[in-house]
Amino acid sequence: MRVAIISDIHNNEINLQKVLNYCKDNDVKTIVCCGDLSSREVLDFLNNNFSGNILYTFGNADYDDLRELEDQKKYKNVYLFKDFGEAVIEKKNVAFAHYPQKAKNLALTQKYAFVFYGHTHKPWEEMIGKCKMLNPGNVAGEIYLPTFAVWETSSNVFKLIRIHNLK
Repeated sequence: MRVAIISDIHNNEINLQKVLNYCKDNDVKTIVCCGDLSSREVLDFLNNNFSGNILYTFGNADYDDLRELEDQKKYKNVYLFKDFGEAVIEKKNVAFAHYPQKAKNLALTQKYAFVFYGHTHKPWEEMIGKCKMLNPGNVAGEIYLPTFAVWETSSNVFKLIRIHNLK
């Protein structure tokens, strides 16, 4: 199974559409988003254009209209998490957060095989004990070039995708 890890969209629907096209063309079944969609409209766009599961944790650049959804079940395939999320994907415990320090604290618990995070906009990965921490970069293309990551769960291989190289 393939999982896309995205973060820091900042209302850039043009780049987000490129990510979604990649997901459709490459049979991605789940998207983990580490915050900063920014608006409810972008969450609606994501929900309306991706049929798989979407796991989302809020970031610092999410507007109030999006944060109002924290406790709602409005979307059929979107799971919202306030500070961080946890999931079991293909029998692997994963966590995801927006902030690097929160991600590091989660990794230090050694409860997870993988912890994903955003906020810095910079792609990064490191091992903390047996836990791999990974930042997919940013979809918006702010500060650094726009990127996201794809996790092939059967091999535990992660691939960084440069959005400018997509159609």
